[in-house]
Amino acid sequence: MHIVVCVKQVPDTKIIKINPKTNTLDRRSAPAILNPYDAHAVQEAVKIKEKTGGTISVLSMGPPQATAVIKKSIEIGADLGYLISDRAFAGADTLATSYALSKALERISKDLPVDMVICGKHAIDGDTGQVGPGIARRMDIPPVTNVIEVSEVNQQEKTVLIKRKLTSGYELIQSELPCLLTVEKEINDIEYSPMPNMIKAARYEPVIWAVSDLENVERTQLGLKGSPTIVGKMFTPPRPEGGIRLEGSTDEQVSQLMEVLMEKKDLLTIQSSK
Repeated sequence: MHIVVCVKQVPDTKIIKINPKTNTLDRRSAPAILNPYDAHAVQEAVKIKEKTGGTISVLSMGPPQATAVIKKSIEIGADLGYLISDRAFAGADTLATSYALSKALERISKDLPVDMVICGKHAIDGDTGQVGPGIARRMDIPPVTNVIEVSEVNQQEKTVLIKRKLTSGYELIQSELPCLLTVEKEINDIEYSPMPNMIKAARYEPVIWAVSDLENVERTQLGLKGSPTIVGKMFTPPRPEGGIRLEGSTDEQVSQLMEVLMEKKDLLTIQSSK
């Protein structure tokens, strides 16, 4: 069983600020961390490996310092780590990112065929949830999103039983392998890393590939050239205004309230049941 987890280095959004002049994220204002959803993806891969055995690889795309999130994944319990890092990847949107990662997965599969790809539900800096399904589409494997439980992996029949969350409830799915899962945070709890994992992570050096190390890559689909997404504007939402305070006697407050309701009457609708 070979599981590949796609991870991303993101700025800590609890601290990050927006540059008021450029209306862009000031990534220098916050430390870089392993995307929280991806941490749960690695932890789930560890849980599956405990039942099935096998190998866990982690894959990331980013600058050289992104090796830090691969080392963190090794600390959680991954076995191998790969980073694709090249100026040609810079400025990639979700379309270009999924293309680059799929090409890296093809390279990994040549050494050890991939049975399952796991991604976090989304990255906290972009919040699109598009990269996982984009990878699955390019690899021509079924994607299952919003996963909250991996109930059973049947290696003989090459199937996996999955529970996923919907807006109206839950859904049980049996998918063939290989497949791609995107997981919610509630799928597991991040466990404390044992000392051997911490020592291994500190010493571990991930495999780093440039574009030239990947095969059959169409460079026009990488980076800014392969990114049709255009961000028109980024801004900090205005602070909500305080409510209207009613003062005076009861009659005066009722009168004030009626005035407010009459001003906002266009926003009020009455639905009749038939």
